[in-house]
Amino acid sequence: MRLGTRWASGDEPPASVPAALRAQIARVDGEIDDEQRPRWTLTWLEGRPVAELETGVVVSLSPTGAIVVGQIDDDEF
Repeated sequence: MRLGTRWASGDEPPASVPAALRAQIARVDGEIDDEQRPRWTLTWLEGRPVAELETGVVVSLSPTGAIVVGQIDDDEF
């Protein structure tokens, strides 16, 4: 079992956030107003990491290992 974690947008992600997601998370963070600082939540779905921002942005890995960025209401999530 893997436990999730939370952190504020713009902060360094915790060590439990896989390296494969970090560049995309940083890219999303770069587009956010520094004063808002919504929080990320890392969870695991079918063994794959899913980082969800409170705004609905999701960064995850597909079953093939590709990075997927979208909104929580997209069909892929």
